[in-house]
Amino acid sequence: MNLAVVRNLSSARALRTPRDVEDFEQEIVDQYAIAMAAANLSDSHIGNARAVIFEFARFLNGPIWTASCDDGDRFLAQQRLAGHAHSTRAGKAGLLAYFYDFVIRRYQGDVHALTGCVVEQPIDEYNRPRSPLYADVRVPPSETEMDLLFGQWRTSITEARKYLPAARDYFAASLWRRLGLRINESVMLDIRDWRPDLGAFGKLHVRHGKGSRGRGPKPRLIPAINGADRLIDWWLGDVRHQFGSDWSNPDAPLLPSERRDPDFGGCLRVTADPLRKSLAAATNTWLPAWTGRITPHVLRHYCASSLYAEGMDLKALQELLGHEWLSTTTRYIHVHSEHIERAWTEANQRLEARFEEA
Repeated sequence: MNLAVVRNLSSARALRTPRDVEDFEQEIVDQYAIAMAAANLSDSHIGNARAVIFEFARFLNGPIWTASCDDGDRFLAQQRLAGHAHSTRAGKAGLLAYFYDFVIRRYQGDVHALTGCVVEQPIDEYNRPRSPLYADVRVPPSETEMDLLFGQWRTSITEARKYLPAARDYFAASLWRRLGLRINESVMLDIRDWRPDLGAFGKLHVRHGKGSRGRGPKPRLIPAINGADRLIDWWLGDVRHQFGSDWSNPDAPLLPSERRDPDFGGCLRVTADPLRKSLAAATNTWLPAWTGRITPHVLRHYCASSLYAEGMDLKALQELLGHEWLSTTTRYIHVHSEHIERAWTEANQRLEARFEEA
């Protein structure tokens, strides 16, 4: 990522030529990148933000400080006509909104002194796409359907053409189902991240948890509840050592690939793609009604919904899933149609019990 020479805001300047205007635009974008790096945002997030800003700048008929809400309307409408997904459009709108908040707060006076222009926020409550969480609700299968899928899948492992990758893929999907791990979180686990000595069930050290709004990894310790402790014991005791001798190396990947590291001889880390394909194939075979609809993230929703139905409170679910905000956790919970009736009956039973005690 190449940065332009950043000048002091108090230094004398003038925008006499088109090159001066371009340099000033580049300076603002680069200063924003520096601010994001100071806030500990990841390099990938910074690079994505810069790409969106430059895309919007090319769309404008003037410098970035001349953008208006009309420009925001036209840009987002063009994104929709181009066939971009709702989540993509919402993401770009959010990145642009943050950038223009930065420009208004830090550069408003400088821009006005140099150009006489008052910077406007082009992304507002009227043209900003709603959160994709509402546009793409991931309602998971029922408990009966999930038991059928994983029961058949587990039985088929011993008959698979390649036992080891079949067992690995089943194990990874079971972590998504039982603990709500994200796919990248599970892929990045090492053997040393399993700590059976911590707590009543043992704990997994999720070192590569997703940080909010591009803020790097957010680690967390999660207990191996919901049968995950027995699942991990099966994996490490019966299967993992068959991939190779690196099973005793605490820094070896918990989910290995069949491929070997050419330099050190140990197993390489499996990537997300074969895990996704295996889940899709298992769904197509044993739960065909859900073909194309069960993904690793749907299993994360299932985990939240099933644990909530069993009585786990929202705060505990928030910590398990690694959410920054409790409101995010509530969107992961999909209750059964009889949930309201059951809650009403239980509340009345508690009330009757208090009256009887009185």
